[in-house]
Amino acid sequence: MLDKLKEAEKRFCEIESALFSPSAYSDMDEYRRLSRERKLLSPIIEKYREYRKCEEAIASNEELAGCGDAELEALAEQEAAAEREKLARIEEEMKILLLPKDENDDKNVMIEIRAGAGGEEAALFAAVLARMYTMYAEGRRYGVEIVGANETELGGYREVTLMISGEGAYSRFKFESGVHRVQRVPETESQGRIHTSTATVAVLPEAEEVEVEIDPADLEIDTIKSSGAGGQHINKTESAIRLLHKPTGIVIECQDERSQYKNRDRAMKLLRTKLYDIKRREQADRIAADRKSQVGTGDRSERIRTYNYPQGRVTDHRIGLTLYSLESFLDGSLDGMIDALITADTAEKLKNGELLQL
Repeated sequence: MLDKLKEAEKRFCEIESALFSPSAYSDMDEYRRLSRERKLLSPIIEKYREYRKCEEAIASNEELAGCGDAELEALAEQEAAAEREKLARIEEEMKILLLPKDENDDKNVMIEIRAGAGGEEAALFAAVLARMYTMYAEGRRYGVEIVGANETELGGYREVTLMISGEGAYSRFKFESGVHRVQRVPETESQGRIHTSTATVAVLPEAEEVEVEIDPADLEIDTIKSSGAGGQHINKTESAIRLLHKPTGIVIECQDERSQYKNRDRAMKLLRTKLYDIKRREQADRIAADRKSQVGTGDRSERIRTYNYPQGRVTDHRIGLTLYSLESFLDGSLDGMIDALITADTAEKLKNGELLQL
């Protein structure tokens, strides 16, 4: 590991020299690539340098321990012991820093929520989840916008898509993919019986144009009249866009903007994200053939969490964690659960001996 870190430090110095050279901005794609690589290596190199400094302190104190002065020797041995403890702690921290990084962690994220089993109650639960994620995102100062929604008469969603933007958004939401189950008494239930309903959540990292190539010949684009609430503008102008990607059959409809150009731009952004997700899942399936992750970030058919209203609890079935704070959880206090999921995923990677390829 230390040999790899030594090579990584050499590479880090090369990157810094390139970034601070007068010609650094002549190729902006290369500049961005080097900047991302520097950002990835920076905390690792900082910890490695701290490790080396600690080693030097141990060596210096061990040398003093044989100087012949009893008082100085005792002090040196004490200092050396403290530095050894620090060295062991730094080594464990380096192992965590050297775990493989998810290249999507810093990206914006698209969250698709769909009502599952349970009819209108499932649609109402989908709306609860959309509100929960919105409140959590706003609490972390992420940008949130609804980019598509199919509402029901009672205020639920058959489906709704949120775009959440901000550094690290995907890293905080990526473990939310799967089936969410709710147990509660619906408002329409006259006899007070508890019903079980579900909603599915899909979390997709936003794709950049350079990551997904789309052949214009593969697209069928129609302009349509907007529908739904919105006054006289609705159904008068063909500003809405329906986009079909013929090779995959993916259909995107955008009508939230009054500008046809803006709706088209948003539709293309959503299509790129969906195509990137397909490519990412194919890669994940190949990896999963060798190792099944304990936590997982993508199986949409897996029941991951239960929200039990009568008992005021929320349980994540992947890590066996139950929190008796359902009300605050639904108001966006998700950090405790998300941090526990990240910790479990980190522990699994450490157990499997995974290391970043430097």
